Amino acid sequence: MIETRATATHFLGMPPARFLREFWQKKPLLIRRADADFRDPLTPDDLAGLACEPAALARIVVHEARRDRWTLRTGPFAPAEFARLPRRDWTLLVQDVEKWDADVAALLPRFAFLPSWRIDDVMVSYAVDGGSVGAHVDHYDVFLLQGLGRRRWRIDIDPDAPKETRDDAEIKLLRTFAPTHEWTLDPGDMLYLPPGVPHHGVAEGECLTYSVGMRAPSMSDLLVDFAQTFAETLPEELRFGDADLAPANGDGEIDDAAFARVARAMPWLSVAAKGTNAFDGPAFRTWFVSFITRYRSALAAVPRSRKLGDADLEREVLSLFAAQSAKLIGALSTFPEDGRELAHKLKGSACAIGAFAVADAAARLEHVLISSAEPAEPLAALTDAVARARNAIEAILGEPSSPN
Repeated sequence: MIETRATATHFLGMPPARFLREFWQKKPLLIRRADADFRDPLTPDDLAGLACEPAALARIVVHEARRDRWTLRTGPFAPAEFARLPRRDWTLLVQDVEKWDADVAALLPRFAFLPSWRIDDVMVSYAVDGGSVGAHVDHYDVFLLQGLGRRRWRIDIDPDAPKETRDDAEIKLLRTFAPTHEWTLDPGDMLYLPPGVPHHGVAEGECLTYSVGMRAPSMSDLLVDFAQTFAETLPEELRFGDADLAPANGDGEIDDAAFARVARAMPWLSVAAKGTNAFDGPAFRTWFVSFITRYRSALAAVPRSRKLGDADLEREVLSLFAAQSAKLIGALSTFPEDGRELAHKLKGSACAIGAFAVADAAARLEHVLISSAEPAEPLAALTDAVARARNAIEAILGEPSSPN
């Protein structure tokens, strides 16, 4: 079975345990009417407006069909740019939309059968007729929920399907694509794809698609972040040594004894080679929790859409944020009925000045308040993030920031 229909009790068409056992990271599944009464939480104009925001992660992909030429543009975009796009064959994609829009974030509670830290973001794509991002492969699980309009999906479930990519495009497109299945999704239908499945979606008229993508860091990302984190804990005086050094033969040979000394200086390598885990303790777990819950763009500088003009205006903006954030934290501490709106407001203010750690923490609290989960822990995390941001602002301004 590769196609099913949702029921009144199971939007996956089956209990989550069965889905995880039979399909998760194993094979695709098309769920008809996963949300039979689906209503788009935003409009194409809303998405275009978001793509103009300096902190938004937005792209436009244009396909010139006659020459099979693909062009990638990155945001933020000026509103006038949309008027200059062709009538067909282009797609607008905006990532992390759930961090900007509470109604889009409200799509996520239905995926609560997955650990929340595995969910990366909700990417929303708007396409005109023929709009597509080409045949490609994702290295993570994704749920593709159809909104406005219709989209035709073709996939290749052959485990030996070629994965080579073209070298004449700005995006990663498959060189060859031979689909084994094809469907047209209507509003409320949803297609689940595990990692590594070649697929190609094409808009049939104007359409919106909501892609709930999973967080799946690469092995290299894990290794680099792990090494950087633990390197910071090693004292400077710990050095490579060779107290047992024998006379050299003069030819610069790095002999077996030298390799053995390096291995002794890096004991975790021998542990890994034996297949055991030397880091299954508090420090390792603290690192992974920090890594996997970190907003991927938290350290990325976002260019301003305009210059502040002078240093005094910049100081005023930072001072206003410091004061406003303190007031919002004070209001949120009482868990008011409008807590979701307050968290959303703080998220937007933080994005505007580049305080993305605060924005991420505010987005998490907003999501928790939407789902009616326990908010104490995310509020504490947001309070800590705001305190650190205010301390940074204080250092920039050279004076204590006002608490209110």
